[in-house]
Amino acid sequence: MDVALIALVAAVASALTIVSGFGLGTLLLPAFALFLPVPTAVAATAIVHLLNNLLKGTLLRSRADWQTVLAFGLPAVPAAMLGGWLLGRTPAPGVVVGLILITFGVLELLPWVQRLRAPRWSMPLGGALTGLVGGLTGQQGALRSIFLLKGGMAPDRFIATGVMIAVLIDLSRLGAYWAAFDNAAIPHGRDWPLIATGTAAALTTSFFAVRRIEKVTIRSVRFSVAALLLVIGAGMATGWLGAPA
Repeated sequence: MDVALIALVAAVASALTIVSGFGLGTLLLPAFALFLPVPTAVAATAIVHLLNNLLKGTLLRSRADWQTVLAFGLPAVPAAMLGGWLLGRTPAPGVVVGLILITFGVLELLPWVQRLRAPRWSMPLGGALTGLVGGLTGQQGALRSIFLLKGGMAPDRFIATGVMIAVLIDLSRLGAYWAAFDNAAIPHGRDWPLIATGTAAALTTSFFAVRRIEKVTIRSVRFSVAALLLVIGAGMATGWLGAPA
């Protein structure tokens, strides 16, 4: 039962990330937390998230906007490390982050907001904010997608750029989680089959979904981002999708 559930959640969430740029970690964390202690579930989710992004990054690296990757991703690295450190010392901020995501989701559906563009100078600020929230709550993809969506990139460049930024943040926050939770976050022998199952399901889905990236339109990206923001924001605000505590 546990293996089947992890595989199903990882596969569905991985497919969603191809369009929206986020969702895998948010949906997979509650599934892992059903069977593992929360610190271990956080680490397990981060491992699957990182390996999945490494595969997608390998397949999509030539399509990434590397100027944006550096401008957004480099400030996100120390911010993610700070967020990961704070995670072990701060009450779960899920309600606040959830309400923020709901607000952004509603705004994203408004026509005048859809016409806005994020200036290049705002990318480092967006990276720092995304890294901090990502390290603190594990929810880095939502804010990243909001900023990148306003950058005016084509769908394939939006997805590829987000993946490369996610790799930088994942590498930063994974080490910070282990430091924040000491040894409590380190998976043990019985935990690895679940992690391997989630990884295999996510990688397999990503491998086939990436090959259909040309079918993605900016309209579908925008709608998927808004829908997931509303669902995930509501889930976090009500405690159904909890930020790691």
